[in-house]
Amino acid sequence: MSNTEHPAHKACWSCKGPVEVSALFCDTCNAIQAPGQLDHFKRFGLAQSFVVDIDAMEATYLKQQQLLHPDRFASKSGREQALSSQQAASLNEAFETLKNPVARAHYMLRLAGIEPEGGEGHTVNDPELLMEAMEMREALHDAEDKGTIDAMIKDTRKQARACEKDLGDAIDGNAFDAAKKLTTRLRYLMKMTEEARAKKSRLAAA
Repeated sequence: MSNTEHPAHKACWSCKGPVEVSALFCDTCNAIQAPGQLDHFKRFGLAQSFVVDIDAMEATYLKQQQLLHPDRFASKSGREQALSSQQAASLNEAFETLKNPVARAHYMLRLAGIEPEGGEGHTVNDPELLMEAMEMREALHDAEDKGTIDAMIKDTRKQARACEKDLGDAIDGNAFDAAKKLTTRLRYLMKMTEEARAKKSRLAAA
């Protein structure tokens, strides 16, 4: 993936001592640090791979979230309160990005210097995929009973799991052209699953 090297340490803004770039606090003076340019994976101590242990990441997220709680900084300086808010915002962004496979894929493609399909200035140019999406949407539109919609949800979820596995293989293997197409397909499959569940709920409430 990314070949950009970042220094392992920086100077603490408070005591000027060395502090790891990934540290929330200075080991010497315990002052909270700025989030800096740390990538989302390093923030959770993860290898830069598409396959992520979501449970382990969430445990780290909750632990760091607790350390950054505003109540802990109520009596601190304005700078420390501002830094804690910045750290919390960066932590939330990293977690929301990595826990979602499509957002994770987009992030990893951008780390490699590649703009995903459907990103800014990039349209989806895959007639076969667009036709598949249109056919799925028409089938959902025509579905009028819970059994048919349940079958569609089961099928799209199965396809999404297979697509996610292929996407992980493509990204971790630096096959970025394939990864772009698979990311777009996964996004469509996840959206179709959501739309099918929404229609199922509407039918149940009718």
